[in-house]
Amino acid sequence: MKKYALFLILVVPISAFLMKPQAKKYPAEIEDKIKLVENSLAGWVQTGSNDTWNLSDRMKKYNINGVSIAVIHNYQIEWAKGYGFADVSENRPVTENTLFQGASISKSLNSVGVLKLVQENKLDLNTDINTYLVTWKFPYDEKSNNKKITISNLLSHTAGLTIHGFPGYAKGDSIPSLPQILNGQKPANTQAVRSSAEPGKSVNYSGGGVTVSQMIVVDVTKQPSDVFMQKNVLDPLGMTGSSFTQPPAGTNKELYATGYRADGKEIPGKFHIYPEQAAAGLWTNPVDLCRYIIETQLSWQGKSSKVLTPEMTRLRLTPVLEDAALGTFVNSRVTGSLKYFNHNGSNEGFQCTAIGCRDNGEGVVIMTNSDNGSLLYEEIVNAVATVYKWKDYYLPEIKKIVNPDTSILVKYSGKYLINGTQATFKKNDNGLSINVLGDLYWKVYFTSDSDFFIREFRGFLRFHTDKDKKVTGFSLNNMMAKKVE
Repeated sequence: MKKYALFLILVVPISAFLMKPQAKKYPAEIEDKIKLVENSLAGWVQTGSNDTWNLSDRMKKYNINGVSIAVIHNYQIEWAKGYGFADVSENRPVTENTLFQGASISKSLNSVGVLKLVQENKLDLNTDINTYLVTWKFPYDEKSNNKKITISNLLSHTAGLTIHGFPGYAKGDSIPSLPQILNGQKPANTQAVRSSAEPGKSVNYSGGGVTVSQMIVVDVTKQPSDVFMQKNVLDPLGMTGSSFTQPPAGTNKELYATGYRADGKEIPGKFHIYPEQAAAGLWTNPVDLCRYIIETQLSWQGKSSKVLTPEMTRLRLTPVLEDAALGTFVNSRVTGSLKYFNHNGSNEGFQCTAIGCRDNGEGVVIMTNSDNGSLLYEEIVNAVATVYKWKDYYLPEIKKIVNPDTSILVKYSGKYLINGTQATFKKNDNGLSINVLGDLYWKVYFTSDSDFFIREFRGFLRFHTDKDKKVTGFSLNNMMAKKVE
């Protein structure tokens, strides 16, 4: 979920008026921390100069209309704040109560609900899923290599199943049933959920597999999954503003954020509908998600069991394979250091992240109503980690900048094609910049005469020349771009 293609992102500057924060006063000490976070956004690399930015400028740069942030410190929500607009045309600001689509963060809450059924001995994590499926049965084939898929496989993305994610449905579209989605039958807009590999062998992120778990919840509880989740997970966690119901059933439509494309255009109908509730259907806000994180932290410590017992929480946060645990990912930035459980989310017009430290009471949730949100929320997380002194979390790469001769920059100027997308390098008074669609130029920084990087995008880039020292193209990680002009 962290592969964001630089050359498919259109970023256009946002109007300055969109940044007016919705202020709630906190004690002076906390207000100081908020200001530090707002002015300490940082990227994946540091050079010793111009290494931080402020939130207002970055929202404008990435054309992001609305942002909502909540920070956890010492097992408590220390502050929450909204920035910009939930809906531009309605002049409706983001507040701490504004609801965003949680997208794939839905999978984390879904796993809590499924594990509650395991805790009640209504499900077993290691039993063939067809034992519990009634309305629909999974059609095994040779790709599963005669191995049965378990609920543990579904929740940890080790089931070897297809369908990475879902595009959702526009308002007015016919909405498919769960069996139709799983079989890829119209009006479903995705293919059938089927085996692509033997279960248990590798992590293969599958929203389709999580949707199978939703079908299991429906068949075992004999009630809609959103009803089960509200009563058994969301309400007990204090997430009373949140809901899995699709489309949202709340009467206060002023609470729902509108989603926006990378170019700032509103999603038709304001947002898409996701019948794949377990995988992508949660409507929530950072404050509610912080309540889930804090309960998970306290339960891990053996101090709370609002939904899951400490024993079940510890099982949930134990990776099954690599960093994939049950409905979340658990990892540390440095071997032997603190571990964090996290999940990102990306629906049409919405991107977000939720991070909690498993071993102490720190965390953050950031939600945006933009397809560009991932570019911004990682910078905000770095700021929070820095201000709150998260041990071994923000570990930027340190690079030394060099300044190639002007003649070299002129040679690199021109147009390139990469995967069918045009990138343009332009020499100006500040050096060399790169443009990818729209009017935005990113400054290019060199670490040698041929190696370069862009602060806004993690990647290893290098210009290439032929034997006659003529520029032929550049490489981006494992992709090659050809110079065409």
